[in-house]
Amino acid sequence: MVGASSLQPRLLSSFVGDRLVQSRQPLAQLFHYNPGRKHVSMQLSRTFSGLTNLLFNRRNNLDEVPDGKRKRLRPGKLSPRRPVPNHIKRPPYVKTRMAPGIASGPEVHDLKGIEHMRASGRLAAQVLNYAGTLVKPGITTDEIDEVVHQMIIDNGAYPSPLGYGGFPKSVCTSVNECICHGIPDSRPLQDGDIINIDVTVYLNGYHGDTSATFFCGDVSEEARNLVKVTKESLDKAISICAPGVEFKKIGKTIQ
Repeated sequence: MVGASSLQPRLLSSFVGDRLVQSRQPLAQLFHYNPGRKHVSMQLSRTFSGLTNLLFNRRNNLDEVPDGKRKRLRPGKLSPRRPVPNHIKRPPYVKTRMAPGIASGPEVHDLKGIEHMRASGRLAAQVLNYAGTLVKPGITTDEIDEVVHQMIIDNGAYPSPLGYGGFPKSVCTSVNECICHGIPDSRPLQDGDIINIDVTVYLNGYHGDTSATFFCGDVSEEARNLVKVTKESLDKAISICAPGVEFKKIGKTIQ
């Protein structure tokens, strides 16, 4: 009988800040929660573009996905960190390289705070919409990051992902089997790819966060259906949001 521990997926390498470290710990051991400090810490994979390959080692020697229609994702090269003008306000976590703590309770915002939230959310939506127009075969996710970064700072905001727990880029780009929070790199998008672009901006002390998945060229019916069902799940979850609704009900609706 095979022991349960031997079935746990393992990460072979992780990205922490600007350091590449090696780890052969079970995945669950890469996450640490300290109730006293209210922090969850983790080792981030160097590039989430290859996360599926890293997690399921038995498939690492296969260069194509099971259907044989395209190659598996492989990490590209990272460009240098993009600068942000000094006059733009930074989130507190940028200097500490630590993710923010978990809130101990609900936060109630005044009218001014709500207006700031609307402004940051509006800017994030505008940036996301423009980023989606860039998706086409041949463009790299790093080029998308460059445009997103510039648009955010041109509007006086800070790109929230940059420096969050050591994250090296200004937007998350997750292609195909990448689960989420992919790091933009030199890999060009290919005809048939799907890409989730996750934009977060920090404006007037508030984060605006939004994402969407875009089609690159001629996308398979299977991929189109995946995006369709995911969007329907999101819409249904949003429709039940109201004062007093428990978070678990939102999750159950999506599931």
